[in-house]
Amino acid sequence: MSSPPEVVVVPTGTANLASVLVGLRRAGAAPRVSREPREVVEAERVVLPGVGTLAAAAEQIERAELAEPLARRVRDRRPLLAICLGLQLLCERSEESPGFEGLGVVDGRVERFPDGLRVPQLGWNRIEPTDACELLEPGYVYFANSYRLERAPAGWGAAVSDYGGPFVAALERGPVLACQFHPELSGELGLRLIERWLAAGGVGGGGSC
Repeated sequence: MSSPPEVVVVPTGTANLASVLVGLRRAGAAPRVSREPREVVEAERVVLPGVGTLAAAAEQIERAELAEPLARRVRDRRPLLAICLGLQLLCERSEESPGFEGLGVVDGRVERFPDGLRVPQLGWNRIEPTDACELLEPGYVYFANSYRLERAPAGWGAAVSDYGGPFVAALERGPVLACQFHPELSGELGLRLIERWLAAGGVGGGGSC
């Protein structure tokens, strides 16, 4: 019997680690929490969760010297799952936190939902992946966000949702998966997505997205 896949979860100081760890265990993984740069570089799989403000999470990442190890994983297409604020941290910057930069490995600026909408968007919404995607599937998932990436950058497969207009619900490129929603809180669909991510690629692996 093979051992469960190991996953390093990066504590950003702004994430509900308990629900992330439970979700990973339900999917058959063996997660552990670490902010050691060497472990983030060497780990087979890494999860970058987050809620709250980009500024607070970015400060934690910089203080732990994790910005370059995380960015390198994305550039090298090594397995990484970014959740909620984790997706926004991959981008260049956010309207929420002027003066703070993201990791810059996803082209684009994160912006607040249009005026007149109730924010945060809190609850279930449908996502529709493009044909290029291999991990994402259509269905309803759980969101808790006030900001979003409006358009998918070139070179990424994407799932789109709609809240006052279309926005990026998730991005994937090989075994790099970034979800604006919370797969760990999204029932059976979210569980299947985490299972597919755990099985996707390896060092240097990649799909068609």
